[in-house]
Amino acid sequence: MRFEDDALITGRGRYLNDLILKEEAAAAVFVRSQSAAGQIVLIDTRTAAEMPGVIAVVTGADLKAAGLAPIEPRSRHPGPDGGEMRVPVFYPLAIDAVRYVGDPIALVVAETKSAALAAAEMVIIEIEERPVVVDPLDAASLDAPRVWDEFPDNCCFIYEKGDSAAVKGSIASAHTVVRQRLRISRVVAAPIETRGAIASYDPVADRYRLELGTQAPHRVSGDVAPVLGVSPDRLQVVARDCGGSFGMKNAGYPEYPVLLWASKKTGRILHWTSDRLESFQADAHARDMWADATLALDADGVFLALDVHVRANLGAYLGPATVHPPVANLGGLSGVYRTPRIYARVDGVFTNTQPTAPYRGAGRPEATYIVERMIDLAADQIGLDRAELRRRNLVPKEAMPYSSGFLFTYDCGDFPGVLDKALKLADWTGFEGRRAEARARGKLRGIGIANPIEIAGGPMAKPNPEFARLEISPEGKVRIHVGSMDSGQGHGTVFRQIIADRLGLGTENMEIVAGDTLQVPRGTGTFGSRTLAAAGGAIWAAAETIIERLKDQAADQLEAHRSDILFEHGQYRIAGTDRAISFAELMAGQGTPVSAENFISNEGATFPNGCHICEVEIDPETGQSKLVAYSVVDDVGQMVNPLLVKGQITGGVAQGMGQALMEKAVYDPNSGQLLSATFMDYAIPRAQDMPGVEIAEHSVPTRKNPLGVKGAGEAGTVGSLSAVMSAVSDALRPCGVRHLDMPATPDRIWRCLQVRRREESGR
Repeated sequence: MRFEDDALITGRGRYLNDLILKEEAAAAVFVRSQSAAGQIVLIDTRTAAEMPGVIAVVTGADLKAAGLAPIEPRSRHPGPDGGEMRVPVFYPLAIDAVRYVGDPIALVVAETKSAALAAAEMVIIEIEERPVVVDPLDAASLDAPRVWDEFPDNCCFIYEKGDSAAVKGSIASAHTVVRQRLRISRVVAAPIETRGAIASYDPVADRYRLELGTQAPHRVSGDVAPVLGVSPDRLQVVARDCGGSFGMKNAGYPEYPVLLWASKKTGRILHWTSDRLESFQADAHARDMWADATLALDADGVFLALDVHVRANLGAYLGPATVHPPVANLGGLSGVYRTPRIYARVDGVFTNTQPTAPYRGAGRPEATYIVERMIDLAADQIGLDRAELRRRNLVPKEAMPYSSGFLFTYDCGDFPGVLDKALKLADWTGFEGRRAEARARGKLRGIGIANPIEIAGGPMAKPNPEFARLEISPEGKVRIHVGSMDSGQGHGTVFRQIIADRLGLGTENMEIVAGDTLQVPRGTGTFGSRTLAAAGGAIWAAAETIIERLKDQAADQLEAHRSDILFEHGQYRIAGTDRAISFAELMAGQGTPVSAENFISNEGATFPNGCHICEVEIDPETGQSKLVAYSVVDDVGQMVNPLLVKGQITGGVAQGMGQALMEKAVYDPNSGQLLSATFMDYAIPRAQDMPGVEIAEHSVPTRKNPLGVKGAGEAGTVGSLSAVMSAVSDALRPCGVRHLDMPATPDRIWRCLQVRRREESGR
């Protein structure tokens, strides 16, 4: 059992709605647009403001008059005309126009939630509706409706990487060329705990306080404080337990500055929690892109070039992290393979939909799917086993460190070893027998494969730093302050384990302090499979500082010279002897606590990689598919806690499988209404949909951080989306189906098979 589990499974977790009694706070309800696009003709709040229990009704005009600033993206890419990226003005509440269903227009504050809901119904809003566009391909066409009048082509940015002319030349002279348009569907994170916040203002300290579920309190502070016009140290962000996030709660949202400003204006603590419909409409969506890909090979099946053109749906506005996923992990297009020439272009496109943001993998599942799907299609076209085609193009172990020539340089790894172990684990060679057995039962069985690799910690040569402070009392009590925030991963367990293993102390006397920007003044957060490398590395470094600081005392106790003292297995020892004193014994004689802190970056990014192989069975009469076997071999570097690693991989596999087989956020192309706004219409995996996931490790520890870890939080999702779609395609290939876009729902599979049957009968 993890350290965190006892409190959580006995109902002692502290989620947002556990942090405050309803009578202590006023209730807040947002009024949202029911139209996807249009000019705001009227916002009449007079009747609502006079209703019983109503404290205030806030509009965008109020915020603008008070000097609140627009929300800004954290990063920028080149604009479509070679200039700056096109950044629309994004006020927290819509003022002149609405641009997606769910766009917040007003905030109602009342004594009770029922009073706030009743008043919200009485806010009169008139909108002159305009045509909408919801698909990024449609939005990029010349005659598409404009999401923003000032951007006639709906294009936000165009990012290019690689030598286009060289790639085109390789394609023109190649023996085999494979082309395919690929659809990567829009998904929602669907955490068990929807978003919400408790907002307050302290006039004495002149400080705002925002309590919420988030995986990155310091990032939320950095996103929201500029909107309020204050420095981040005047906004305390507090997070306790977080009921799921997966990237969606990694940033500031429009609701947060509105709530904080309204709290200051009314002098009341405000409490807002979204319901599930509001969550579907207003929480960031993810993925949603089209990719036109071309893969060129020589006569032996060796990769020559890859050309990719992506149209990524950004939604109607740019949130703090909206432009990150489509571009940040493009290096994943090189995969674990030697592809001499790669060119990629990404068009970021506005549509009348909820803005997108990072979701577990944040660009890595998309890049992996593109390259792995093209390899499958190439193997089919040239008549070569899919595993063998991959093997011919893998980067060999002895080539490490290896520069892909396309953004990434891999420091270490054994890609052929991972593949071989996975093929054996999944009994790849015995599959045809299982296919025949399924055929005898009237089922279509397919096997899928994917070799994912991802950059962990963020797509930069020097990862973002992380904060840790270690305090140890003479009694052996340990307090660990850390800038990363747990949202289900088990940070408390693994951080304790790091200190226990290094210092030889018991975990029962350790306390984790996280999720409060006042108590932990610096930090970056949890995302990008970075926590163990970044935060764990910072904790390790703080422990090393303390170890070095106490060496003089250890030398005195052991009556030896400092240079002769070694520290290992929780003990100071005289080199070459058995004379030693434990860290705990030395601390007991200290009399005063010791502490150390740092805010450091690791030497470089790490590259977790693996091989996923899975099998599906399809009922051709209904189109129903079932995942029947799943095997993973992963290289996540040194594993500090194998149980946590397996849990992360299994959960990630489930989310990738969900996108492959069932999940898709659907907007009506004519009205812009979100059609999949409940769990009746948006399916997510249940426990019964998952087979047991067989996991094996093939670890090659990295030297980029002191723990040798690479990251595991997103590994399952990065590989499973591609592997499951590969298996579905393999099951359908004997029926003459070359390609099927995700999600491979029963309806899509059945219709695809019916088309093939009609084509066959018409011959």
